[in-house]
Amino acid sequence: MPDFGLKYFILQQRVIHLYRHAIRASKYIPDPQARSETIAWFRSEIERNKWLTDVVVIDEKITMARREIRQILPTSQP
Repeated sequence: MPDFGLKYFILQQRVIHLYRHAIRASKYIPDPQARSETIAWFRSEIERNKWLTDVVVIDEKITMARREIRQILPTSQP
């Protein structure tokens, strides 16, 4: 079992914060189907990467997710 340090748990909280932010920002998407697809896509990305333990990789994924959220939801600023 890997040794999870403080950085890992800080990143875990950043992922949760980013997810909540994406959910809140998606309410400004006018089309309900597009909104639900966006939320499903973001959730699937988190589920796909939930087994990552390398803090560098997790940090890179968070940075990429922030960039993608800004592109998809231009009014959002995570």
